[in-house]
Amino acid sequence: MTLYAFSIDLDRCIGCQACAAACKMGNELENGDTYSKVRDVVTGRMPNLFGSFAHHRCFHCADAACVHVCPTGCLSKAENGMTVVNADVCVGCGYCTNACPYIIPTIAPNRRVSKCVACAEPVSRGELPYCVQTCPSDAIKYGERSKILADAEARVASLKARYPNAQVYGKTQLGGLGLLMILLDKPEVYGLMERPRIPSPIAIWQRMHPLTIPAAG
Repeated sequence: MTLYAFSIDLDRCIGCQACAAACKMGNELENGDTYSKVRDVVTGRMPNLFGSFAHHRCFHCADAACVHVCPTGCLSKAENGMTVVNADVCVGCGYCTNACPYIIPTIAPNRRVSKCVACAEPVSRGELPYCVQTCPSDAIKYGERSKILADAEARVASLKARYPNAQVYGKTQLGGLGLLMILLDKPEVYGLMERPRIPSPIAIWQRMHPLTIPAAG
């Protein structure tokens, strides 16, 4: 099984929101539903300000909390390592939303879970994910995880002279993430946990009080 991954190079990201717009259009998301958000990050004090961008989207964790607690199998791991959704069996319980350390899955107005599925359909046709196709600065990449990780580590090495705290985020977190972030500063600057953990009370509660799924028909 070959694992795949995204990477986002925050030195190349220009905050244009093209990835978010392409994701919304390509996945035909309605109303305020979105799989990806980009926001400004500014730290420091004048005149020594640091500016960058933070991306809020699914990290496709190898050890995925949302998959662990989902009572219907709506959320699962694909063969390529991505966390995918079968919305037809979602019952809108919200366990995934409460369990995710990154607070990624949401329950859409139709009472179905909403999150990035790594453009499973176009990728199955040999196409790249919409965000990768659209990024004008080549900040977002997708491919075999080993190659994406090697490329990310090489990029970090080249950035160290300008950004001493530059690092690859996602190499080991939660078993290894399917979204690797090339950070220019420490994770907390971007609102990320250096050591994210699955909230144990959520998993314990779900095991002790499993959701009763009505029988079909």
